Amino acid sequence: MLTELPRPVIFAHRGASAHAPENTLASFELALAQGADAVELDAKLSADGEVVVFHDTTLDRTTDGTGRLAQKTLAELRSLDAGSFFSEKFRGEKIPLLSEVFEAVGKRLFINVELTNYSTPRDQLVEKVCELVKKHALEDRVIFSSFLASNLKKAQRILPQVPRALLALGGWVGAWARSFGFAFGDYAALHPYFADVTAQQVNRVHKLKRRIHVWTVNKAEDIVRLHSWNVDGIFTDDPQLALRAMGRRT
Repeated sequence: MLTELPRPVIFAHRGASAHAPENTLASFELALAQGADAVELDAKLSADGEVVVFHDTTLDRTTDGTGRLAQKTLAELRSLDAGSFFSEKFRGEKIPLLSEVFEAVGKRLFINVELTNYSTPRDQLVEKVCELVKKHALEDRVIFSSFLASNLKKAQRILPQVPRALLALGGWVGAWARSFGFAFGDYAALHPYFADVTAQQVNRVHKLKRRIHVWTVNKAEDIVRLHSWNVDGIFTDDPQLALRAMGRRT
């Protein structure tokens, strides 16, 4: 369970993505090997309704394919190389199914599933993710996060026991989510961008009896500062660095 993890929880952002291609099984396995407490991943639907793990709406940045992910079938997505953009060492790494990630690390790492159907908000992503969580009996091993409050409300109706976190965009665009949107929503945690976080905000969230998990923090000095403010979780591309910065690894 989330409350039983060390504080701050070290979430490997898209896996150990400083050292392996993001959102791949290699990245999640490496996060486990490096001692991360949890991983963060991005869930989307393929054109034929399969839940895959991928961040961008388009394929161009991290695969040898092009075009919108939502317009490709699972078979088309699985034919792509999602590793060599990072390094030749990872050539042939595939876009994983969420079920594969659950099978690989679900019993060994806590998982933050970001519901990222931002370009297709009326699809069946939330329902299908909840179905997979139930199928793998991971209700106490996951947290749902999203920038869309509607996704989190839907998840609450289906799996009320799974904690939910509201993501907040950086800067003034995310100000409402960081304040009123969060304060008056039924969320276990706020996920703000690290540059927007202050000690006062951490205290405010704790006074609401909720958690604050901060993204995405890759410098030791920032990690040390956030730790001193008692944040509850830190998303980082480099879990090894974060653990060293906090003295949990030498």
